[in-house]
Amino acid sequence: MADPQGAPRPAGFVARLRSLGALDLEVALRAALAAVVPLTVLVVLGRVDLAAYAAFGGMTAIFGRSEPYRTRVRTVTAAGAAQLTAIGAGILLSATDAPLAIEAAVLAAVIAVVIIGYNTLGVTPSGPLFAVFAVLVCAAQPVDEGSGWLRWGVAAAAAAFAWLLAMSGWLLRRAAPRRARTIFKPLPRQAPVRVRASADPRVWLNVVQNVVAALAAGGAALLLGIGHPYWAVVSAVAVIPPARAAHTVQRAWHRVIGTAVGVGVAGLVLWPEPPIWVLVVVIGICQFGAELLVGRHYGAALVFVTPLALTVAHLAGSAPLPVLLGDRLVETVIGAALGVAAVLAARRFVEFVPMPPPTVATPSIEPEEQP
Repeated sequence: MADPQGAPRPAGFVARLRSLGALDLEVALRAALAAVVPLTVLVVLGRVDLAAYAAFGGMTAIFGRSEPYRTRVRTVTAAGAAQLTAIGAGILLSATDAPLAIEAAVLAAVIAVVIIGYNTLGVTPSGPLFAVFAVLVCAAQPVDEGSGWLRWGVAAAAAAFAWLLAMSGWLLRRAAPRRARTIFKPLPRQAPVRVRASADPRVWLNVVQNVVAALAAGGAALLLGIGHPYWAVVSAVAVIPPARAAHTVQRAWHRVIGTAVGVGVAGLVLWPEPPIWVLVVVIGICQFGAELLVGRHYGAALVFVTPLALTVAHLAGSAPLPVLLGDRLVETVIGAALGVAAVLAARRFVEFVPMPPPTVATPSIEPEEQP
């Protein structure tokens, strides 16, 4: 399998770790800055309660990896718009105390619009993970009367900063002396617009997979009375590969094992109740490490992703730490199991319904995927 730059990927986990020097440090650095800078501003202002909105807006910097800047301006702008729409929908659901049925309908709509839109505009990663995480967590955050616009404004400011970071390499590449330009990696990723993506049966199959798995995971968590049901939904969506990608259950195993280790790391970090500045530094380190590893080993990336997500949730919420860690672990298993079921069901469906040959998607985080 090839890495995001097209070079042969070394076999074995140890070999992959040894090859970290070949990864795009520029991408990891801008993702870390997009997470840390807005959070630092909120800490200075004494508004850590708005951390989740800044974090979701800052996820805009994750997109556009290794793309030429003429292409990146399209994909990153689309990703930022999707994040802000999802955040706004979550804030509105919370402010209006919307019933569960409405929240489920909005979740399904977000999944469908993001998958179709991203596949049409060539956005990578093309899955709905980040938007799903944003809409559900924001819907779960209490919104005081009249504070909705402030919360969305924080997200918009973080997204704008992330957009500037994503495009900053254009200026750096042109400002650097000719000899120094050799330190910059080429930008080979192609992200063509596919105007007929909405007519592709694989795209719609991906929509159905994600909607069914997400609703089933959320419903299971609610029926079992587990807190933070959005962890189950996010885990289910994270397991499902993008449209036009080969279907595999390996991601589910990576997610469960990586999350279990990550929960242990998060416990070691959060249990001593370190100062808030330490938590901000931890978020930056985790974001940096996740971006370095996600294209090489998904499970290893989750060791960084899980403490990242839990630290942000710890800053934004008031749940006891043991409850937070336990919910994350149990609901990851539930969501991953239902996500695997969706992958297997789709594989069986493809056996009976002729489909165009799949292509292997270029790996990315969350966030591909991180959360």
